[in-house]
Amino acid sequence: MQRLKERWGITNNFQLIIIFVVFAITGSSSVYVAKPFLEIIGLNQANFSDSWWGNALYIFLRILLIFPFYQVLLIIYGWLFGQFKFFWAFEKKMLKRIGLGFLVT
Repeated sequence: MQRLKERWGITNNFQLIIIFVVFAITGSSSVYVAKPFLEIIGLNQANFSDSWWGNALYIFLRILLIFPFYQVLLIIYGWLFGQFKFFWAFEKKMLKRIGLGFLVT
């Protein structure tokens, strides 16, 4: 844990716990929040074939659509828990690594 705290620039264990809680809440709630949106646009598993590629395509599209919800909620929850600075830096770094750095600069 000490190496993780040093890597992230965290000063105490309480801050580390808060960050883990924010990640957990964000992951769960991004799927929950995205579900109504996915149904509105017609992305139901029933709309895909029963073959393996139909399920794979459904899962891929669902993850692709949930990703933006996760990014926004991560910043919101980080702000609510008093860790906006950490999560904003984390967000910028992550988006740059996947080639979407132009969105945050």
